[in-house]
Amino acid sequence: MLVEKNVPLQLSNTFGIVAKALQLVRVSGDADVAGLLQDPVLAQAPKFVLGGGSNIVLTGDVKPMVLKVEIKGKRLVGETAREWIVEAGAGENWHELVTWTLDNGYPGLENLALIPGLVGGSPVQNIGAYGVELQDRFDSLEAIDLETGQPFTLNAAQCAFGYRDSVFKHTSSTASSGAQGFGLLGKALITRVRFALPKAWKPVLGYADIDKKMQQTGICAPGARQIYDWVCDIRRAKLPDWQVIGNAGSFFKNPTVSPEQCADIIQREPKIVHYLLADGSVKLAAGWLIDACGWKGKSIGNAGVYEKQALVLVNRGGRANPVTGGEVMTLAKSIQTSVYERFGILLEPEPVVV
Repeated sequence: MLVEKNVPLQLSNTFGIVAKALQLVRVSGDADVAGLLQDPVLAQAPKFVLGGGSNIVLTGDVKPMVLKVEIKGKRLVGETAREWIVEAGAGENWHELVTWTLDNGYPGLENLALIPGLVGGSPVQNIGAYGVELQDRFDSLEAIDLETGQPFTLNAAQCAFGYRDSVFKHTSSTASSGAQGFGLLGKALITRVRFALPKAWKPVLGYADIDKKMQQTGICAPGARQIYDWVCDIRRAKLPDWQVIGNAGSFFKNPTVSPEQCADIIQREPKIVHYLLADGSVKLAAGWLIDACGWKGKSIGNAGVYEKQALVLVNRGGRANPVTGGEVMTLAKSIQTSVYERFGILLEPEPVVV
């Protein structure tokens, strides 16, 4: 096990923010974590798990020891009458996994195509897009306790999935009720994730962008590969490639309000984009709220709001003169203030601020 010192992280976060890991250990297997925890000094050091860096904002050098997840592997590990069980290492690229499942005849993840990041981050964030969330295709995961070094397995209920939420985003004192009173923030490193992909596959449709593709092509019963292609086209048209324009994807969660709150807003803003949820609440499009406040295309320093999608904050300075984490958070807080003053809604950021 090698402990690297002062490792640059600009290429390890999709915003392209300049920062260093004061100490970094590359984790390619369980043995790397075991070796780390057997060292009496390193075992006591605070730790920060880093995957693809697609959902973080670095506001300075990372002082906790960075555990860079690089565990690979994709395979079919089992099947039932209803599902294929596919397993992937936490260090696998998420989009490459989605492509691999389709290439091997295991549909079900196509609506989640082209989401940046690694497999290990997918259950932490409960990633979702176009009507599918990770929890809809989740079987279980393997992880290592960063205090004891013991491996453990969690099923969906134990992960306490919520909207862009899981037990991995909470401490014990702040865990959601579904987490049964415990949280795993900073306490675990996910090593492998298993997915339950349906043999009786059905397309998940109903989103405006997908409906538009159906109308344009005349394809009324798309297959999994067709939906995958459509989702890739839609995301490329709307969202910047982080390798060209640094960003962390959707920066704010879509807020949920009561029907009464929504009706009140509709009286003032009839065109607001909203979706009725199964529990009777209403989800509002955060991007629409931000755009309505006039932020699309605006900047603070080198942090900007993407011209094609107000939900995305971008690095205007590129790699040569990159945005700072402070500029990103100043812009984010200014947007939050504008939306709250106009709509009475406090937007919640998706990325982890480090």
